[in-house]
Parts: sequence; C-alpha cells; structure tokens
Amino acid sequence: MTIQILALETATEWCSAALFVGGECLEDKVPTGELPTGELRVREAHAGNRHSELILPMVQAIMAEEGIALTQLDAIAYGEGPGSFTGLRIACGVTQGLALAAGCPIIGIGSLHALAAAAALETEATGVLAILDARMGEVYAARYRDGIEVLPPALYKPEALPPPLTGECVAGTGFFAYETLLDATWAGLDYRVSALHYPGAAQVARLAVPRFLAGEGRSAEWAEPVYVRNKVALKKSERP
Repeated sequence: MTIQILALETATEWCSAALFVGGECLEDKVPTGELPTGELRVREAHAGNRHSELILPMVQAIMAEEGIALTQLDAIAYGEGPGSFTGLRIACGVTQGLALAAGCPIIGIGSLHALAAAAALETEATGVLAILDARMGEVYAARYRDGIEVLPPALYKPEALPPPLTGECVAGTGFFAYETLLDATWAGLDYRVSALHYPGAAQVARLAVPRFLAGEGRSAEWAEPVYVRNKVALKKSERP
C-alpha cells in the first residue's frame, strides 16, 4: 500500500512543509511508537512571521518535485500546537483549504510530539521531554516515552517544569531560552540535550501515517489548533 501525505508545521518561528511517499511494505497498521519507512521531500526555513508567505510556495515546490497532484493525496497532516497563536491558525487554515480542494481527510499532530519524535531519532533516547518557548516567561512542555505521550502538553513557568528523568533527552526552544536557569535547577540530574530547537513537518508526516492507517483522519472542518494557553500577550500592568 502506497501512502502520500502532505504535512505542514508552522507552530514556531520555523516554517516547514513535507511530503511523505511510501509504505509499500506497510500492513494495515504501523506498531505504536514506530515510524514508517518512505521518502520525504521537505522545504523549511526560519520564517519569523512570514509563514503565510512561505508555506504555500513550499507545498507547491515539493508537490511539483514528486509529480503529485493535490487530488492524489491520501491525507494532509498539520502541527496542531501548542505554539504561536498566529502560526497555528495559519496551519489550520491552509490545511482546511487544501483538504477541501483535495477531497482528503486531515490529521492533527501535536507539535511537541513531532519535536520529541525528531529528538528521539537524533539521540536514540527512549524518553524525551519536549519544551517550546511560550513567551511571557512561560514554556509548553510534554513528555514522551517510546513514542507514547506520558505527560500531556501543558503550560509551565520554567522553574516549575517537571525535571528530566534519568537518561532522558530534553529538546526545544523552551530549554534553550532558559538554559542557564534549567541547568542550575536540574544540576546533578542525568539527562541529555538535543540540538533540535523546533518541530518540523517531516515528523508530522511520519507520525500521521499510522494515524491514517488506523482510520483517524477527519474531515477538513475539524481542523483546529491546540492552544493550551488562552492568553496572547501580557497586559501593561503584568510586564516587568
């Protein structure tokens, strides 16, 4: 069975699109925690606030390279967050529009999950604490072990983050934004640090394959972001 899945990730300053084509040797399902084999075409860039300018040209480029029309896609996956409010809305809006045009289902993948999956591949760690900078003196974090979520995404003050477990890998902009503080807070703990800062569309695509095979694709109108936080900015009285 050949699977063709387009993926978008715009939850952070990093903007990326990926096209997964593969799965000829896949059976009905991919075992939990395993990533499917296949070819990935990826476009990515540090976008700042230019996601809306970059994401569709990225999609067009990788689709043209592979010679795949929109209507040939099996599904479109997107990084559902948490992350930048604007970035998450862009991913949802573009995903909805493309899925309606393609007539295919959508699959939301947690941005922290995508980050953790990439960090696990990089470091060969079985456990990952994924942390993204949420601004305003806070971070988003979630814990994964063998690809399974064991601590759901939540908002934390950096000093209140759950500490890494023995041998665990820590990844993401949330760690690097508060590295000095966290190094001191976690002094003496046995953990590794991944070089990865951002989630990417490549892992969003790969994580979407078993979800697609399990029949978890949904219609386009169900695309929605996972904000975790319900506040966009600090009031003047709250600013330092």
